[in-house]
Amino acid sequence: STGCRALKPPCILYPSSVDQVVAILKILGEKNETFVVKSGGHNPNQHFASIDGGPLISTKRLNEVIFDSASMAVRVGSGNRWEDVYEVLKDTSVTVVGGYVVGGSLSFLSTQYGWAANSIVEFKVVLANSKEATASNTSHSDLFHALKGGGSNYGVVTAYTMIVHPQGEIWGGNMVFTGEKASEMLAAVRDFTEYYPDEKAGIIMTAGITALGAFDLWIMFLFYDGPIPPEDVFKNFANIGPFVNNCATRSYYDLLSSNNWAEVKGSVYTTATETISLPNATVGPEVMGAYYEHWRNTMESVVGVSGVIGSVALQPMPKLIARKAKELGGDMLDLDDSVDRIIMEFDYSYLLSDDDATMEDATQRLYEGMRELILGFTESGYLPEVYLPLFMNDGYFRQDYFGRLSIVDYAPTVQDKYDPDGFFGENWWIQDAMLDTARDNFGPVVMLSFIDCRVRMPMLGLRRGLCDDGRLQEHEQALW
Repeated sequence: STGCRALKPPCILYPSSVDQVVAILKILGEKNETFVVKSGGHNPNQHFASIDGGPLISTKRLNEVIFDSASMAVRVGSGNRWEDVYEVLKDTSVTVVGGYVVGGSLSFLSTQYGWAANSIVEFKVVLANSKEATASNTSHSDLFHALKGGGSNYGVVTAYTMIVHPQGEIWGGNMVFTGEKASEMLAAVRDFTEYYPDEKAGIIMTAGITALGAFDLWIMFLFYDGPIPPEDVFKNFANIGPFVNNCATRSYYDLLSSNNWAEVKGSVYTTATETISLPNATVGPEVMGAYYEHWRNTMESVVGVSGVIGSVALQPMPKLIARKAKELGGDMLDLDDSVDRIIMEFDYSYLLSDDDATMEDATQRLYEGMRELILGFTESGYLPEVYLPLFMNDGYFRQDYFGRLSIVDYAPTVQDKYDPDGFFGENWWIQDAMLDTARDNFGPVVMLSFIDCRVRMPMLGLRRGLCDDGRLQEHEQALW
């Protein structure tokens, strides 16, 4: 994004081995130097993706992808993009659950295999003392658990090993609908989440509006883990009448690469999130309609901003995902399976930094207003009182991710243990930013963001670092 490009490091370091990462951290510690780390992907958010006044460490050359068919696992260097990983695996009849794993990561495959973090067998991490550690169920198990949804507040992740899953041809693509179909789309996604028709199915449903209302659309990303879905799986959406439907049988690699069609370059970008419990069918139209109207009204208040695009993505979180995650050892989000949920991702992009204050205000009004609606519906009895953590990878820096977790004190305790002198808290560049959008796309395979989770401030406390593409260039932003 242009907001990220405005930050200019005086130098960029490209370690190609763990030993080089160790050496760099030692020198930076001795010099008390402010610095930042990126992995192989990109990050569109304001203040992310680079640094002013200190070195940037890019892990893009830590790019191993080694598949072991005997153990059915793959070792992945943190400098990869998912495109690199899927390219290696595309002819092996296996795949992985992708995404920004240290933020949890939601994937098209999550209803079968949980969060991406639930597929991790071990992390390789360089700690604050410049020593490499292996974090797994049997070694540094507290660190291992913290890295599964707690961000990289504890060291520099250089590689990880994750289990693979069988993968053949899949079916998927996009359906596009006009904005006037809102009530039908909201009812369909509510029903789909509650009566989840098939664990092999996945969707992301987005609404988007562009500057001055030039485009007002619903865009769906659909997936089925098989060459042809049963006829009734996506029937509710197909019956609404998309004016575009390019879903077809293809490879998983081809589906994910084809989703790059909706990219926008050269804009400033922000993202935020909220988690909702699913309303029942009786109150569903009123509750879902109120959420949609709040998003739409907020977007319309800034529709005159140059080049603005606003979108909301509805990502179903049926009870099934929580069960799968528990079965696979759990994670920092620690979701229970008492209710179905939907994760909402709010995105804005716009052209000029002169509009930063306006868009900052709109972003806050959007997620704060959404939270107020949720609490109001809960108080009135329309929604049950349930655990609703935030999804780190979609979060805005002012949202309190750790404060919304059921295990509030776990991450600070682990951070104290592995960084007792506050090396990352003192030396990593402090930025007003949180974490990156995360989907099973061709973004970075791991995020190396450093947030002082011991300090209870709005959102996660202080931003200490991030992972990104290691290149000072235009970010490729997904449109919706």
